Amino acid sequence: MMSKKERARLEVMVKIKKQGMKLSEASEMLDLSYRQTLRIYRRYGQEGDVGLTHRSRGQASNRARDAQEKKQILERYQERYSGFGPTFAVEKLAQDGYGVDHETLRGWLKKAGLWQKRRRRKEHRQWRARKEHFGELVQMDGSPHPWFGPDGEAYCLLNMVDDPDMSGPPMR
Repeated sequence: MMSKKERARLEVMVKIKKQGMKLSEASEMLDLSYRQTLRIYRRYGQEGDVGLTHRSRGQASNRARDAQEKKQILERYQERYSGFGPTFAVEKLAQDGYGVDHETLRGWLKKAGLWQKRRRRKEHRQWRARKEHFGELVQMDGSPHPWFGPDGEAYCLLNMVDDPDMSGPPMR
């Protein structure tokens, strides 16, 4: 398998080989230096299409954890912390002597089918039933403010509403 970038390089290398394109033109097309293009073309000449693929493809990362250590961490998670989210589980695993990042553990748990993200939906808000009789529900609010100028005394404006009907026309 080749990436898009590697396939684009292959097309340019074929043009150099069959159509006589200059390496300087190819380096501009690939946005590489002349020397880098020359190095890639030599490797293509020696190894063919495989010479254009990345050398570390298919190999484990240098940062990858040991398979045995990963297995121990996952077993410990299943024994004692199943049902915990990755972040909290990492804290508990650290107390047991297992050091692992929460994103790493999240990936491992997803891959093993031990954890999946749960959506948290907001609770549906239902409207309160209207009161049957006038005066059963009075809402009151006050606003202390110097209503009669900045030098005047502060007075409190009070507003009382009896069970406002929000479905009707707006008050004017």
